[in-house]
Order: sequence, then C-alpha cells, then structure tokens
Amino acid sequence: GMILRGLEIGSIGVNCYIVGCEETKEAAVIDPGGNPRAIKKLLDEEGLTAIYIINTHGHIDHIGGNRELKELTGAKIIIHQKDAKMLTNAVANFSFLMGSKVTSPEADQFVKEGDKIKIGNTIELEVIEVPGHSPGSVALKTGNIIFAGDALFYGSIGRTDFPGGSYNELITNIKQKLLCYDDDTVVYPGHGPATTIGFERQNNPFL
Repeated sequence: GMILRGLEIGSIGVNCYIVGCEETKEAAVIDPGGNPRAIKKLLDEEGLTAIYIINTHGHIDHIGGNRELKELTGAKIIIHQKDAKMLTNAVANFSFLMGSKVTSPEADQFVKEGDKIKIGNTIELEVIEVPGHSPGSVALKTGNIIFAGDALFYGSIGRTDFPGGSYNELITNIKQKLLCYDDDTVVYPGHGPATTIGFERQNNPFL
C-alpha cells in the first residue's frame, strides 16, 4: 500500500523522499532541500497530494524547498520543536553561511519521540528522536524502513561539529534507537546510498 520515490537535490546531493498511500493518494515529502518544482512534478506523476512536509532536521539542505513546496501543495510543515527556530532563522539553518538567506514558513506541527504521522489509510511514520547531528534530529520508521535524516549514513554518521551537535550523543542515539532494529531494516539516509541496519552494525567504523 506504499508508494516510495526518492530524488537527489542540489549540489551537495540531499535525498528527498516521497511516501504515499496507494489507496488515498495522500503523501508526505521528507526533506525537500530544494527544487520544489521537480518534487511537485514527481507527486503529479504518481497522482499524489502532499499533505505533509516533514523535515528530519532544520539545516538548510533539508528545508530549502519548504516555502515554495508549501505554496504549491498546501502541505503542513512538521519538525521537532528543538530545530524549529532553524526554519525561520537563516543564521541558525546555515544558509547565511552559504551566501543566501533562505528561510521556511514556521512549522504547522511539532513531533516528538513515539509520535505517529498517519498518511492516508496505509502508512504510519513513527518518530524516533536521534539528536546529535542537530538538537531536534528525528528518524522516521515505517515497517522495515527507516528514514534516518543525517543521523546514520552508509558507512558513516552525521557531522557533529555544527552548533548544537554532539558526537557522544549521536553515537549513543544510533546505538540505542536505531541499531535495536532487525538487520534487514532498510535505512534511507539524508545523503548518499541506502543501507541496512545489519550492514552498519557490522561495517560502520564509527559504531
């Protein structure tokens, strides 16, 4: 009952994911870092209506397309409260450092550990708090799939040298909150190729 599409956006290659319900054609867009028109085109191709824009965290490369995508779709913006100020503050979201002041509308809804975001009849995304890359970083789990944001990558982990980052916190959260799942759980990260919990448990040099 799930439609899943991904597209890579921008010069630093952010993964944006579209998760849709086959029955109701309602969808969530996870981390629209930019190129909102391409995202809208993909939604239209699948006959999907975006009801949510979910940001795994508030850095510019994950929220850059929020404003225009919301204008195009009317979708509600969802983020963890600890990263909420990044949406509306170009210094906090680092766009200012990259020579542009990009902001997003304010969040319509906040999520926290254990919340479930319902999409149509067939999909529930469970919210897992994994701070360390940013204070309000979350992962989203449905079935045996985890959208990990910038917490866990193929063979690597998210950067922790940004303001609000913590290496120890991130490692602890990955081990306690993500590695507790089955080996065959698929991980779709914010950058780079997909992986599995089992592969990272065995091969990730940081873990």
